[in-house]
Amino acid sequence: MNIDTIENGYVIDHITSGNAIKIYRLLDLENIECQVALITNVKSKKTKTKDLLKIGKLIDIDLDKIAFIDPDVTVNVVKNNKIIKKQKLQLPEKLINVCKCNNPRCITSIERNLDQVFNLTDKDKKIYRCHYCETTLEKDKFLY
Repeated sequence: MNIDTIENGYVIDHITSGNAIKIYRLLDLENIECQVALITNVKSKKTKTKDLLKIGKLIDIDLDKIAFIDPDVTVNVVKNNKIIKKQKLQLPEKLINVCKCNNPRCITSIERNLDQVFNLTDKDKKIYRCHYCETTLEKDKFLY
């Protein structure tokens, strides 16, 4: 398989296998007008396999969304065929409009214009708490 290098854009590397499609959807990459390569099950020295995303344009991307899905990824910024910045991500302390609270009594269920805000309460277990109703949910049980 041959995937061309990109002149300008992003290479999101070291994605846990299976998470690239989640990142692709959360970043709404199907609706941008540029080439996007989603590569799954790439051989890796650190882990058996990994996923990889290549975005062929420098666009605004929400790093918190990427880190929420997979905090161990590396985001490489490419300009003129050269990596100009390498960024290791971490779980964000606060999420804004990344996911929705699934508590039907939460004020965000009634007030549609309110931001969906969550605060990280347990980094090891990846647990966030709704800013408004304090519902505690694990990362994998959020609604997107």
